[in-house]
Amino acid sequence: MSDGSTPRRKPSAADRTVEGPVLSSALAALLDEVHAHAGAVYLLAPGRPVLEMAVMAGLPRTFAAPWERIGLNAPFPLAHAVRDRQLVWIGGEEEMARRYPRTSVVVPYPFAMAALPLVTGQTVHGAVFVLWPASHPPELSDWERTRLTASCDRLARQLEQAAAENRPVRPGPDLLALPSADEAAGVPDPAEAARLVARLPYGLIALDPHGRVSCANPAAAELIGLPMDKLLGAPLWTSVPWLNDPVYEERYRAALVSQRVISFVALRPPGHWLSFRMYPSTTGLSVRISRTRTEEEPSRDAPEPGAQRTGLMTISHVLNLAGGLTEAVSVQDVVRLIADEIAPALGSQALMVLGSQSGRLHVLGHRGYQDPRVVEMFDGIPLSAPTPGSHALTKGVPAFFGSRQQLERLYPGCLALPDGFAAWAYLPLIASGRPVGVCVLCYAEPHHFSANERAVLTSLGGLMAQALERARLYDAKHRLAHGLQQALLPHSLPRLPGFDAAGRYLPATQHMEIGGDFYDLVATPPTAPAVIGDVQGHNVTAAGLMGQLRTAVRAYTTVGQEPGEVMRSTNRLLMDLGVELFASCLYLRLDPASRSAVMSRAGHPPPLLRLPDGRVRVLDLAGGPLLGIDAAAAYTTTRIGLAPGSVLLLYTDGLVESPGTDIEDAVAALGRRLGEVGDAPPDELADLLVQRCMEARERVDDVALLLLRMRGDG
Repeated sequence: MSDGSTPRRKPSAADRTVEGPVLSSALAALLDEVHAHAGAVYLLAPGRPVLEMAVMAGLPRTFAAPWERIGLNAPFPLAHAVRDRQLVWIGGEEEMARRYPRTSVVVPYPFAMAALPLVTGQTVHGAVFVLWPASHPPELSDWERTRLTASCDRLARQLEQAAAENRPVRPGPDLLALPSADEAAGVPDPAEAARLVARLPYGLIALDPHGRVSCANPAAAELIGLPMDKLLGAPLWTSVPWLNDPVYEERYRAALVSQRVISFVALRPPGHWLSFRMYPSTTGLSVRISRTRTEEEPSRDAPEPGAQRTGLMTISHVLNLAGGLTEAVSVQDVVRLIADEIAPALGSQALMVLGSQSGRLHVLGHRGYQDPRVVEMFDGIPLSAPTPGSHALTKGVPAFFGSRQQLERLYPGCLALPDGFAAWAYLPLIASGRPVGVCVLCYAEPHHFSANERAVLTSLGGLMAQALERARLYDAKHRLAHGLQQALLPHSLPRLPGFDAAGRYLPATQHMEIGGDFYDLVATPPTAPAVIGDVQGHNVTAAGLMGQLRTAVRAYTTVGQEPGEVMRSTNRLLMDLGVELFASCLYLRLDPASRSAVMSRAGHPPPLLRLPDGRVRVLDLAGGPLLGIDAAAAYTTTRIGLAPGSVLLLYTDGLVESPGTDIEDAVAALGRRLGEVGDAPPDELADLLVQRCMEARERVDDVALLLLRMRGDG
C-alpha cells in the first residue's frame, strides 16, 4: 500500500508491453526511453549473412519494404553497424545523402537515425535501428548513446541466452503506435468532440499510421466529394480516385517519417484545387482540408491526367537496388551486388548469372550453391537445349517455378539436377534489345511469385542487364588495357652483377587502368642503366608514348651515350613527336666495380638512398626541366657512392602524392618506411612499400617503383 508520499511514476511503453513477446517489448521500451518515434529489430538469418526484420514499431512495415532483408555487405547503416560492431549515427537528411546516397533516394525525408548491432562477444545476433523526428539535434547526446547501447546489450544477452537454451526467438507483432499517457489526459466527451468538429467550416480527417481514414467531419466529405461511408475505414489514396497516386502517398510517408507538418495541393476534377495540411504524431495524422483561395498551378510533382498508377513500394525497391547497379564496374561487381543486396531483399538463397558465347551458356558468377559441381553442369549448355536457362535467354521471356513439380512438368530433363532448391526465377537480361545473359534466383522453399513480385523481378532484370552489359564492356577494355600495359613494361628484370633489383607497377583505378608510368633496367656490362619515368595522362596515348620513350632510352643507352646525353636526346625526341605531353624521368647508370651510380633527373621526384646502418637520405639531385618543354634544355649529372647493403629507391609521384598531403611530408614518410623495412629482400620490400597503395580503394595516379640493392659480392 502507498501512504501517498511517493508520486506515481508515469507508465512507460515497457510497462504497457511487458506481457508481449520479448522483441516487441524490448523495442517499445527502447523507443520510450530515448524518446524516439520509430524503430525496428532485425535478427541474423541462420547460416546466412542476411539481417531479417523481426519487429517494427512506430511506422507501417511497408515503409521499410526495401529493407525487409539486408545483406551484411549492403551500403546501409544497419549493415555498417554490424560490420564495424559499433553504433552508426545519421544526424539528418544531408548526412544520409552524403554517406548513404542510395538510401536517401528512397527515403528523402528529414529525420535522425541510430543503428546498433546486437552482439555478444564475437557473435552477431541481429541489429536495431531507431528514428527520431527532424527536430532532433544533429548530434546524439551522451545519455542517448548510453541508453541505446545499454538496451541493445541487454537485448543481445537475452538473445544469447535464448540461443543457449535452444529457445528460438520468433518475430513479434509490429507496434504501429505507441501512445503516451499524456495523450489520454484531458480528452473531452466524445459526443461534444464530434459536435465541435462538425461545426468547423473546413475539412478534418484523422488517418491511422496505415493511411486509413478513422474519422472525418461532414465538411471533409463534402470537399472530397465522397459520402462518409465510402471514406471511413479505407486508405485515403485508394478511396479517392484523384488522390490515388504515389506523389500524394509520398507526402503522407514524409510526414510520418519526419514527424513534420507537410502540405500539398491537389486537383479535384474538374477544376477545384484543395489544400491538404498534415499534422503527424506517433499515433497517426490529422489532416486539414480547405479550398485554395486563388487558382494555383498544379505542383510540378502532380501526375498528368491518365498517367499510369504505380505502387510506391515497387518504386522504392527499384530505386534502392538500381542505385547499387549503377555503381557496379566489373562483371564480378554485378554478381556481388546481386548476391549481397538484391537476392537477400527478394528472399532468394542462391543465384547464378549466365552469359552466352559461341552458342552456349557460360557461368559468369554464382553464390549460395553448396556444391560447385552443380554450377559446372550449367557451363557450356547449348542455347538450343531444352532448359529454362536457354529458353529464357533465347526467347527473352522470364520463367517462374514456384515448386520443383512445376519445373519438372515443363522440363523433365531437370529431374536429375541436385541443387537442393525448391523454387526458381529465370530472368532474361536484355540490354538494347539484345540478350546478354540470364539471372537465376533460387529459393530453399516453395515460393509463390505474385503478379507484383514478378513485375518487380522483371524490372530488375532489365536494370541488371544494363549493368551487366556495361560491366562486360569494362572487363573487355580492362583486359585490353592490362595486356597493352604488360607489353610495354619489362616482363622481368635482368640479374646484375653486384645488385639485386625489384620493380612494381600499379595502375590508377579511376581511368582505364593504363597510364604513362614506366621503369626499365638494362644489362650492358660492365654497367647497368636504369630508368623510371612518368608520362602525363592515364590513357592509351600516354601508354603509347611511354613505350616510345622506354625504347628510345634503351637505344640511346646501347649506342653508348652518357646519362646527361641520354636525357637530352630523349627530350628532343619527345619535342619532335609533337604530342603536347610532358614526362618526368630519372636515368642512372650503375657501376658495380666502383660501387657508384651516375644520375640525371628531369623534373622527377628525388630518389631515396637507404644506407647500410638504416639511415635514409633524400637525393635532391640537380637536373633539368620536364621532358617535352624545352628542346634546348640541358641535364646535369650527379655521381653517388653505393656501399654494400645500401638500397636505392626510384619511384613515381603516385607513390607519395595524395589529396591534402604535402609532397615533402609524403617523401619523408616514405623514407621512414624504407628505413624501417629496408632489410627485407627486394621483392618483399617492394610489396611492403606499395602496400598502402594496393589497399586503397581508389588510386588517382599510377604508381611505379624500382628498387636496387648493392650486394657485398660486387
